[in-house]
Amino acid sequence: MKIVIMGCGRVGSALAATMDSEGHDVSILDPNANQFTRFLPETFGGQKMAGNGIDQDTLRRAGIEQADAFVAVTAGDNRNVMASQIAKHIFGVRRVVCRIYDPIREEMYRGLGLRTISPTRVGVRLVKEAVVADADADDASAEETSRQTGGAP
Repeated sequence: MKIVIMGCGRVGSALAATMDSEGHDVSILDPNANQFTRFLPETFGGQKMAGNGIDQDTLRRAGIEQADAFVAVTAGDNRNVMASQIAKHIFGVRRVVCRIYDPIREEMYRGLGLRTISPTRVGVRLVKEAVVADADADDASAEETSRQTGGAP
């Protein structure tokens, strides 16, 4: 699969390295070329390109016209949405995934047909599950202790 990733931070670089190691054709874009040496492993065999991911010429040089997938994971919601819309509607990329931190905007853009991921929503769900699981474990432990001691504290 040919994948273009916009944003070479922790998520973008980890995704790029993973997809590359699995044999996919990966291009990663970031306006700051230092991000490539900072986050990508030396073994990364994909294309690294310094540039603006909302610029159509930059996207073309990254291979967007042949891309099976586009992922926007910069720190900016607006930039991610704009680049995702360009990939989907101008270049016809079928699989487009857009990270949006703001849960309200994420819901709105999902409703407009973008495949969105909100780290805020995901984080809340995971933390809640951990808290509830810990509380359930504490309750089960207390019940077991009570049963073993015949109800005595």
